[in-house]
Amino acid sequence: MNVDGRLARGQRTRTAVLDAAVSLASASGLDGLSLGHLAESLGVSKSGLFAHWRSKEELQLATIDRAVAQWQEQIIGPALRTPRGVRRIHALHEARIAFYAGRVLPGGCFFATTEFEFNARPGAVRDRLAEVFAAWTRFLERLVTEAIELGELPAGTDVALLAYEIDAYGIAAAMRSRLLDPEVTYRHARLGVLNRLRALCPDPALLPEGPS
Repeated sequence: MNVDGRLARGQRTRTAVLDAAVSLASASGLDGLSLGHLAESLGVSKSGLFAHWRSKEELQLATIDRAVAQWQEQIIGPALRTPRGVRRIHALHEARIAFYAGRVLPGGCFFATTEFEFNARPGAVRDRLAEVFAAWTRFLERLVTEAIELGELPAGTDVALLAYEIDAYGIAAAMRSRLLDPEVTYRHARLGVLNRLRALCPDPALLPEGPS
């Protein structure tokens, strides 16, 4: 029991540290993330963090994985509890915009920040981010495909294009809300996807008439 207790406490500590790392990186990027910076922000010793990560790159990769877990918990998870089809696509986008609007992270979106930071920098961090973005794209395309199979989107719908459009609205909301009026930005992002889905759906009554 004592061993199990120590393991559980260690895992909780690791998760708390990585949550802080995701938060810091959302505003300052992964390149500015270091064990020393993280230890200072948490008020703990740098040596204690070395037990978990031996290098900056290890910390960066672990931070990406934790950001993915947060995304799954707070955005994908709630969407998957809604009916498949256009309602699930809409719920996913709404959950994403709500995540931004709720200021869960000080930088708005970890992935928007790191995508621009590492898109032209080769290495393990860029490769891991590319895997994450590819998986996200496949997930969006899967939801669109499901909606087509259910008859809630036309058979001729360009799956890849619609998934790209939905993601583009999310990225634009994440980036522009930091510089422009966030309420207007989020409303436009919500309305853009909603209008697109309603225009395509044979039964637009499945979707709300306007953004919440």
